[in-house]
Amino acid sequence: MTQANEVFRDVVMKAYQIEVDGFTFYSMAAEQADKPAVHELFDKLARDVVQHKAYLKSVMGSYEDKGIEAFNLHLRDPDLKSFTATIFTDAFKQQARGADFELGVLSIGMTLESNAIKYFAGAADSTSEEEVRDFYLFLADWEKQHLEALQGLYNGVRQDFWADGGFSPF
Repeated sequence: MTQANEVFRDVVMKAYQIEVDGFTFYSMAAEQADKPAVHELFDKLARDVVQHKAYLKSVMGSYEDKGIEAFNLHLRDPDLKSFTATIFTDAFKQQARGADFELGVLSIGMTLESNAIKYFAGAADSTSEEEVRDFYLFLADWEKQHLEALQGLYNGVRQDFWADGGFSPF
């Protein structure tokens, strides 16, 4: 196995671990949620991560068989509007109003997603192969859809949280 192959394999294995960590976190958050819309949000994130894991396994299997040709597979374009529309609901915002748990989980989720984006962007910067770089950037974009959705929810809940806590107008 060449050094480039080992590096790619390591990045995909790290990507898979990132997804396992995300699934564990979002599943635990869903289990702990006591409000239906909050449970639904974290459950949706956990299910989305399962799709990411399956995709990574298929790419790795294809890479083992086809090498660089594995990157010529059709990449699913992240549909941010569709994804955020399914989780950025008024019900979530209303049920999460003033809730420490939900605000904390959203904050931790944003940190996980930000770290994944940085990792994949760094991996993209470190490769000279265009197909591999595009793949890493695709993974970063996939995580970015979660981050942007979480940021939108966090900002809405945070404003209400601070207002309810008497920190308004700050």
